[in-house]
Amino acid sequence: MAIIVLNQNFEKSSETLETPESFKNINPHNLYIYVKSYQAGQRSNTASVKTRAEVSGGGKKPWAQKGRGGARAGSITSPVFVGGGVAFGPTKRNYEQKVNKKQKVLAMKFALNKLAENNSLFVVDSVQVASGKTKDANNLFLNLGSKNAFIVTDNIDAGTFLAFKNLAKCELAGSNALNGFTASRFQVVVIERAVWENISKES
Repeated sequence: MAIIVLNQNFEKSSETLETPESFKNINPHNLYIYVKSYQAGQRSNTASVKTRAEVSGGGKKPWAQKGRGGARAGSITSPVFVGGGVAFGPTKRNYEQKVNKKQKVLAMKFALNKLAENNSLFVVDSVQVASGKTKDANNLFLNLGSKNAFIVTDNIDAGTFLAFKNLAKCELAGSNALNGFTASRFQVVVIERAVWENISKES
């Protein structure tokens, strides 16, 4: 599949690149597994309640077993009491789903190849907004003609970072942030040439 090369203004040039053979004929299940694992890892895992064994109190029997006409009770930590433990409530758990390194790479390659098939994968020599102005970064984004974009670069200078910082529909990130999930989440992905050459090396 052809990858369109952009100039410094994010305008399409006549140059194109080809996706390597290793990007083709990959089982889409690899991307499914990776996205599922990625989203599971994003869970906050803060929902937690105390069981009857963890709440304070309960050392003394609340009232006599017999004679008062009410139900028997052995501890105020029972879930039937206000302030007692919670039965079957949420507790902290490990949501991590392991994905091996080869599957992670396959997931990213599949996602990038899909973008290339849809003419939504671009390569640019460098990403730089010297002025540091959001207006200039937005002009680059508008030249892509998409709803949103993920821009991957090797080195993010202070000016470029500031320029893209407040663009809600455009995300600028380092090469380590590119994976199957981020590549599939955006309509368009723009990759700096040095990063693309690294990714496209046959493994």
